[in-house]
Amino acid sequence: MTASAPGRAGTAAPRLADLPLRPELAGEEPYGAPQLDVPVCLNVNENPYPPGEQVVADAAAAVAAAMRGLNRYPERDALALRADLAGYLGHGLTADHVWAANGSNEVMLHVLQAFGGPGRSVLSFAPTYSMYPEYARDTHTRFVTHPRRDDFTLDVDGCLAAIADQRPDVVLVASPNNPTGTAVGLDVVTAICRAAPGVVVVDEAYHEFARPGTPSALELLPEFGRLAVSRTMSKAFAFAGGRLGYLAAAPAFVDALRIVRLPYHLSAVTQAVARVALAHAREMLAQVAALRAARDDLAGWLRGRGHEVADSDANFVLFGRFADRHAVWQGLLDRGVLIRETGPDGWLRVSAGTPAEMEAFKTALTEVLDASAGGTTDHDQEQSR
Repeated sequence: MTASAPGRAGTAAPRLADLPLRPELAGEEPYGAPQLDVPVCLNVNENPYPPGEQVVADAAAAVAAAMRGLNRYPERDALALRADLAGYLGHGLTADHVWAANGSNEVMLHVLQAFGGPGRSVLSFAPTYSMYPEYARDTHTRFVTHPRRDDFTLDVDGCLAAIADQRPDVVLVASPNNPTGTAVGLDVVTAICRAAPGVVVVDEAYHEFARPGTPSALELLPEFGRLAVSRTMSKAFAFAGGRLGYLAAAPAFVDALRIVRLPYHLSAVTQAVARVALAHAREMLAQVAALRAARDDLAGWLRGRGHEVADSDANFVLFGRFADRHAVWQGLLDRGVLIRETGPDGWLRVSAGTPAEMEAFKTALTEVLDASAGGTTDHDQEQSR
């Protein structure tokens, strides 16, 4: 190991490569979508409509009350918050059936800390959420995938074959899936639950945006004691900055997550503000219908321009295919519109936004594609994905 140069204050300042990292972390980069100061941000699937003034006022009062007791640790198991979340979900759930953490990211990490680990594996269906392999890496869990169909749906027979072959300890099913927006039918989830030797988690982070009539895997909880359904308040609830994710499952499943969680993992302020948001659920979710309509309008507009578009039940659209998707992404950014360069090669993902944001995106994409032959869609080349 090379000697590191002293820092400005006389403290050693090693390079990352000089530190004794775990071998599997060598060369890794921190996860995260670009956070750039641009006029139109459509890259992280946020609800673009902020909370109303009454919600802001009630949240400020709740924070003030929490601050008066901030010299004490918060309620360790967030029982009142979990009861509110159970009430929001319905389906006869109680606080004992619900777990909450700092975003659904921490919820998923708890799942793999409890049910994954060295010598264990987690199976998911690609393409899917890019954080799943990182949860696996961070818990020393082997991550394996089975491919989706060309239209990004799940082939039941293929899923069952993968389960029989891999015998995974955890199966992660995103519905609607990120980055494709694809919802998974309950018949598929049921088949997976019956075949899986371990636990199954259906990640419903975008469920509130699903088209009317799309069922939730919450309906299956009474039948399957090893099934969990995760949600988040970051998307539909316009609460991304609040960092609150949660999971519904049998009480024993929740108890398993309580074993691995850090003490006092949810601050008193987070719990207080999340309860205010849930008390104002109707108002916080008021723009969901508008965002669904914006998504569907955007998908129709893109198809009208000759693009391939994945059917979406989320608040975003995956579209392509491009010979050089990065050039298209960069061209949009140069025009003040930030979307996400993710998913299979040749595809891009754009979040549903306000009418003004949607118009800005359409204008910018038209300019980019009209200006560059490299931005034309790649239909005729029959690219495989």
